[in-house]
Amino acid sequence: MEEKIGGIPNELAAITVYLYQMVVSYGFKLIGAVLALIIGFWVVGRIKSALVKIMEKRDVEPSLRFFLKSFLSIALKILVVITVLGMVGFQMTSFIAMLGAAGLAVGLALQGTLQNVAGGVIILLFKPFKVGDFIEAQSYMGTVREIQIFNTILTTVDNKVVIIPNGGLATGSLINFSKMDTRRVDWVFGIAYGDKYEKAETIIRNLIEKDERILQDPESFIALSKLNNSSVDIVVRCWVGSVNYWPVFFDMNKNIYNTFAAEGISIPFPQMDVHLFERKKPAVASS
Repeated sequence: MEEKIGGIPNELAAITVYLYQMVVSYGFKLIGAVLALIIGFWVVGRIKSALVKIMEKRDVEPSLRFFLKSFLSIALKILVVITVLGMVGFQMTSFIAMLGAAGLAVGLALQGTLQNVAGGVIILLFKPFKVGDFIEAQSYMGTVREIQIFNTILTTVDNKVVIIPNGGLATGSLINFSKMDTRRVDWVFGIAYGDKYEKAETIIRNLIEKDERILQDPESFIALSKLNNSSVDIVVRCWVGSVNYWPVFFDMNKNIYNTFAAEGISIPFPQMDVHLFERKKPAVASS
């Protein structure tokens, strides 16, 4: 006949005692873990909000804000969950080791992608260029249309779209033509030997003074730079606003060509003199 304790079967009594011991042993830990999880997520939210405010004050790019906010939120929440599981009693050493190994494997598999992500963060954070700048990098030249986390998108002067990975763009050399407000325009004009250098210099200087887009400070520079094989080369250097660089460059070329022709100054081009000599035929011996 089944024994009873206080009118309760032994097996049920054992289960009841076991459940009571479990509640006593783990109940408070479980309650503490739940509270820690709630508080931890609340703290993560506060940290995320503070980070967003700091990035807004420092005028960080919107795409970088979203990336850093999401990355920090996920990383901190994972840290909170791992801490709570440790409080409950889970052995986290092997789990963290396994998580680290998985992270290493993913990192190796996505090495190029992660390099582009890091490059995108560096570009958006330190701003070597911004949207609208005209740059030359990775053998491409164009206007920056969009800076993404993985890639930067350029539009070339002939309206081609170029997508450049941020990894190489952040670590390689680049030229930003829009970074400074002013740029120097350089020309080399050739005149023929026999033409008066002083006259050519006066014409060039007058054309420079008439063009209001050319800055007076710094002062323009004109000098005889080289006695070339078929021309006397005059170097001209002027400073203009960056937006006026190409208009001034092309207009000056046109004005110099027309004015030199009107003033009788020749613009030489390479020539070659060919001299023909008659070759005498050898005498034929008579038989």
